Amino acid sequence: MTPELKNKIIAVCDQKIAQKGDNVGLSFYAFFANKNDNPVLLMEAATWWIATHQFDHFEKAAKIKALVQTE
Repeated sequence: MTPELKNKIIAVCDQKIAQKGDNVGLSFYAFFANKNDNPVLLMEAATWWIATHQFDHFEKAAKIKALVQTE
C-alpha cells in the first residue's frame, strides 16, 4: 500500500469515527470524491479492499484503520 493511500484511509477513518462514532461503517468509495479524479489510487484501494482482503461492501472504520496501521 502506498503511503498516499495509507494516509488517506487513516484520515477518512478518523473523520468518520469523529462524526458518527466508533461503530460507523464505510466502503472504499469513502476515500474518494464522487468523481473519479485519481483512478490509479482508486484501483489500488479497490484491489486492497476487494481482492486482497475480500471485505464486504461496508466495514467498520475502526477495523479498517487498525488494519492499515499494521501494514
